Amino acid sequence: MSEPLLQVKNLVQHFPVSRTYTVKAVNGVSFCIYPGETYGLVGESGSGKTTIGRSVIRLYNPTAGSVRFQGREISGKLDSATREMLRADMQMIFQDPMASLNPRKKVADIIGEGLDIHHLAGTRQQRADRISELLKRVGLSPEHAVRYPHQFSGGQRQRVGIARALIMNPKLIIADECISALDVSIQAQVVNLMKDIQEETGCAYLFIAHDLSMVKYISDRIGVLHLGYMVESGTKEEIFSHPIHPYTKSLLSAIPYPNPEVEKRRHSLTYDYASSGIDYSQGTEHLVGGTHTVLATDEEFAEWNQ
Repeated sequence: MSEPLLQVKNLVQHFPVSRTYTVKAVNGVSFCIYPGETYGLVGESGSGKTTIGRSVIRLYNPTAGSVRFQGREISGKLDSATREMLRADMQMIFQDPMASLNPRKKVADIIGEGLDIHHLAGTRQQRADRISELLKRVGLSPEHAVRYPHQFSGGQRQRVGIARALIMNPKLIIADECISALDVSIQAQVVNLMKDIQEETGCAYLFIAHDLSMVKYISDRIGVLHLGYMVESGTKEEIFSHPIHPYTKSLLSAIPYPNPEVEKRRHSLTYDYASSGIDYSQGTEHLVGGTHTVLATDEEFAEWNQ
């Protein structure tokens, strides 16, 4: 196995609100992403998925822990060379396409901003050709390059955000709920597009989503987050076929079945952390097999495996 493209160890992200209160969004999360693979992060709202993505790309300064990208430490103070490498080789697709696009700029300038900053386009014609090519790839027309973000629908704006991330040919793309604004029929097109681009360029994805079926389709490995802790991690076959943590089981049991007869008889599992008696802060990682790990105390792990 090759060296990890991204290696996160014991990432902690806390946000002080006042002198006496701190929001502990992420607590000691560890995972790695290898070149060309897709790592899915799943969990309920408020579990820390988006915070991890923003901390990795350094929109937030990590409170503690280590983040290494292409062999370089990027969790501390960045020198100019590391910052330039990070901005060119790691890109992010944001959840809210309208808030992440400059309303005063045309689409061509939004997508081509990376080319301008890093001087990657030799001439204006080369820049325009590259932008037109990407617009076609994400399902838009080259004529859309002269429009402003408010002239698009939500799904079209998200496609602009995807094109902006792809323009730099990055090694890693952090996709934060990148398909949530799209219709179900369009979601499959965009995900298939992302898979095709991955095959062509060899880029890796950190895919953050709520839709477990889509995460299963696109991901190679999956991490399950709850209350800022990574409670379980493994390949998609291990997570979906042999879940161990009760929170993972409750998530999977909530997936609806397309067969109405089966759906009527299906019973979803409930999981309440407050009454479960589980203390995440006391848990340690237990290796189940291969890359499958679960966060639990020795007693909890033995009980779940009975």
